[in-house]
Order: sequence, then C-alpha cells, then structure tokens
Amino acid sequence: NPEFLREGFAVEDTLRPDRVVVGVASERAEELLREVYAGPLGDGTPFVVADYPTAELVKTSANAFLATKISFINAMAEICEAAGGDVVKLAEAIGYDDRIGKKFLRAGVGFGGGCLPKDIRAFMARAGELGVDQALTFLREVDSINMRRRAHMVELAREACGETFLGRRIAVLGATFKPDSDDVRDSPALNVAGQIHLQGGQVTVYDPKGTENARREFPTLRYAASAEDAVTGADVVLHLTEWSEFRNLDPRRLARAAATAHLIDGRNTLDPAPWRAAGWTFRAMGRPAL
Repeated sequence: NPEFLREGFAVEDTLRPDRVVVGVASERAEELLREVYAGPLGDGTPFVVADYPTAELVKTSANAFLATKISFINAMAEICEAAGGDVVKLAEAIGYDDRIGKKFLRAGVGFGGGCLPKDIRAFMARAGELGVDQALTFLREVDSINMRRRAHMVELAREACGETFLGRRIAVLGATFKPDSDDVRDSPALNVAGQIHLQGGQVTVYDPKGTENARREFPTLRYAASAEDAVTGADVVLHLTEWSEFRNLDPRRLARAAATAHLIDGRNTLDPAPWRAAGWTFRAMGRPAL
C-alpha cells in the first residue's frame, strides 16, 4: 500500500489522491481495502490492485520517472546555454505535447529533499540485488546531471564575482529544497551556499520558513531576517528556492540595497523584465545572457 504524499500537501493528497495502489495476496484482502477506502474517497479515485512486488515497485518507479524528467530538462538547459537557446521556451514548446506534459519541466539548480535522491539511489541498489542493475544504469546519469547543476550554479556565481569569492558577499534567497516547507534535507540551495562559503565567500541566507533548520545544518553561514536584509551589501544574489514571496519582491528597492545589482535565477521563476528595468544584471540557468 505505497503512499504518494507530496511534502507540504499531505492532507490534500490523503483526501484527494490521484490514485490508490494496493498490493494484495487474496481476494479477501482486496475486499477489505476497498471497504477501507470507499468511505473517505468515494468512487472517483482510481483504485489499482496489484501483487506485492508490483505495488512495492510503484513508488520508486514514479519517483525515478520524475527525477528523470527533471534531469532531462536540466540537460537541455546545458545544451541551450551552449547553443544560445532558451530552455524556458523549449520546455513550453515540448510541454504542449500531451505525451510529455508541462509538469516537472522547469530547468534550474536541480532536485533535492528526502525522497527523489534517496529513492533513485536505493532503486539502483535494489536492481543490483535482483541481478538487473543494467536496467537502471541511466539513473546514474540522472543523479549526475542533478548534482552537476549545483556545481554549475557555483560556477555562475564565481563568474559574477570576478572569478573569485574572496572578499565577496553573496545573498542566497532560499534554504529549503522546495517552497511551502521547512525541510532542508539535501537542499540544493544550502549545498550551493555551503560550497561558496568553503571557497571564501561571505554568504547570507534568507528563507521564509527554513531558517532554523538551515542554521542547525549549516551553522557557519549567516542568516537574515528578510530578503532585503540578505541582499544588503551583496555583490551577487542567487535565487535558489521558488518561494512566491521572492516573485513579489521589489527589484528597485533591492537594487538600492545591493552593492552590485547582479542576480542569478536558479529556478527560472522570476520575470527578467522588471529586474532588468530596475538596473539588475539578470542571468538564469539555461537562458541567454542579455
């Protein structure tokens, strides 16, 4: 009976799941589980009955597919940067194909958290135990692409700082691995912040909900009480978690606070136009540098 709860949406996903999957070994077990779910869910939710091995594979298969989709669009972002293309427009175009769909096609600094990275690595290990490790070798590249995005963000930040972090102040907007959560497990934002700090940068992090958890994981970083506080005096600003609060920031006000109005959007959720109009040098992963 695998669960498919998204972090931050557990109640919603419990009451209105997109499917229920059960693994059973008898007709009586199926009858009981249908009775259990009939009350809270009604007849509208797909109810998939499978054997134990299949049910056990569903969750990791789903997460492996989502991770692959994210890493695919991030690989396309690498190609777009080399070719001078725009990965946001590319994603929009291929997303209209209903065989592909629009979800999980936002290129950026990659995925993190307590599920996708762990699940794809565990899935590969399990395939090895079953003697079919060759079936999932592609997941090694999925994992590699994902980790490479973090390193690329560090490279972009270093370039913006004049090829050295020494004596530079970097503001990081976001600490959690996703918005609407305080979870910082395997957070790309904190990983990037930590790498820059280790290379001599003075890093200040702001996150609407994840500051306390981030402070416990990375106590040597600086933390601000607001986005404006984090940006004050910064040589470069990195947008690394797509909180709605960050989309509503005032670029002109922040430009006055920053030492250098240079922003790198690691999530491709900010509108470049108002930032550039406010005097910011705006760079986004997988998009042309204008």
